[in-house]
Amino acid sequence: MTVRYLLGSLLSAVVTLAGLPLWPVPRLARFWAARHRSRATRVLAGSGSPPRQADAGADGDGDGERTARAVLWLPVHVVTGLVLGLPALLCVGNIVVASIATPLWWAFPLADRPRLFVDIPVPDWTTALTLGPLQIVLLLAVARWVLPPLARLHARICVAVLSYRTNEQLADRVAVLTRTRAEVLDAHGAELRRIERDLHDGTQARLVAIAMRLAVARDAFTDVPRDDAFVEGLIREAHEGVEEAMAELRTVIRSVYPPILADRGLDGALTAVTAGCAVPVKLELGDLERVPAAVAAVAYFTVAEALTNVSKHSGATGAGVRAGRTADRLSLVICDNGHGGADDRQGTGLAGIRRRVSALDGTATVDSPAGGPTTVTVELPCGW
Repeated sequence: MTVRYLLGSLLSAVVTLAGLPLWPVPRLARFWAARHRSRATRVLAGSGSPPRQADAGADGDGDGERTARAVLWLPVHVVTGLVLGLPALLCVGNIVVASIATPLWWAFPLADRPRLFVDIPVPDWTTALTLGPLQIVLLLAVARWVLPPLARLHARICVAVLSYRTNEQLADRVAVLTRTRAEVLDAHGAELRRIERDLHDGTQARLVAIAMRLAVARDAFTDVPRDDAFVEGLIREAHEGVEEAMAELRTVIRSVYPPILADRGLDGALTAVTAGCAVPVKLELGDLERVPAAVAAVAYFTVAEALTNVSKHSGATGAGVRAGRTADRLSLVICDNGHGGADDRQGTGLAGIRRRVSALDGTATVDSPAGGPTTVTVELPCGW
């Protein structure tokens, strides 16, 4: 990741320098800066270095100060990207040269034989088999011990230049909360409409039919002569209708808050939902401790919906669910070995997962390249 980051920064610096006439375009400058701020933040987070706050929640809104900061960052990025990215390019390039020169030095014309350690020609097998592996080992050591600090230095410079001030962070936070609140209200309204529709079109209709059958049966008892078979059939249909209505009511109740969560807790509920999946699922449960009811419900529905997608759409032969808690964060990872290509923008259940998670100020990411595998990662705050 370090080498890739530095090479990407070097290439980006060249592209930035080539696009010099476009620097004054505010929207383009903010987009380019936000993209690199995100990369730098991931590098610092992956190395265990706490990055300065650089929330990208309002990248599209930016004001004059944010645009000015993005434009200021562009020349800084050109200099740092070229200076700090060049060692990575030299390192990778010379590893490639040594890898080719060691077995194939003899295939080059005498005047064009590859050179190791910058300027040492390779005239024979002894030189190739000695200096070639030695150059590869030394450069791998450089890549292991020297390049990571360079990558972190570039990332810190990037984040330092582009970090928001406190008032900007608060403004971005308000924007994020405003958006998630709107999504919560939409999701809540949709859920209420679904429950009303299920009760009106399903349970209520069955109860009306039952009432009608019982009324006809009551009238039949007053008929002379009485048709006992007819009355028995009405009562049987009414009894079956009551059972079906009760089953639908249980389904609606489970969709509001699954009783299994109250009975067996989150770990028991996850065990049950994974055991009922049509695809074999390996469940790994950490110490979940006590999880708030709202968080437990979202976690349960997330796993249930994700496994439903696995069963219906992924073509997977196996899946895994990992749940654990670290401090005040509950993390869920659902993966499968299917064909991938999952996209929550296509109206799948993944969009519903993202809405539920956003409602609790959590995060949901989907990694599903074509050909698979698919991994859904969810983090929920539970330290209320």
